[in-house]
Amino acid sequence: MKVNIQAVNFNADRKLVDFINERMLKVSKFYDKVISADVFLKVENTNDKENKTVEVKLLVPGDDIIAKKTCKTFEEGVDLGVDAIERMVVKYKEKMKAH
Repeated sequence: MKVNIQAVNFNADRKLVDFINERMLKVSKFYDKVISADVFLKVENTNDKENKTVEVKLLVPGDDIIAKKTCKTFEEGVDLGVDAIERMVVKYKEKMKAH
């Protein structure tokens, strides 16, 4: 699976990129037909502590699976986003088996 990481208006450090790649590889264990994944990292201009938004877009045959999370850190957002994606992938896979 190819993982594209885009950091909007800042540069993501190597540690964060490695963390994202490691977490995204776990998704491919749930469904082997994943084409690619796009991860968008954004810092919102708000006074809230939870101003880091992570959007994960998974490309699977015939559909896109998207999760968007806003948290205090990018690592927390990636964790929550990937967990949500994993649940959606399992549901998608079950739906595809039913047809």
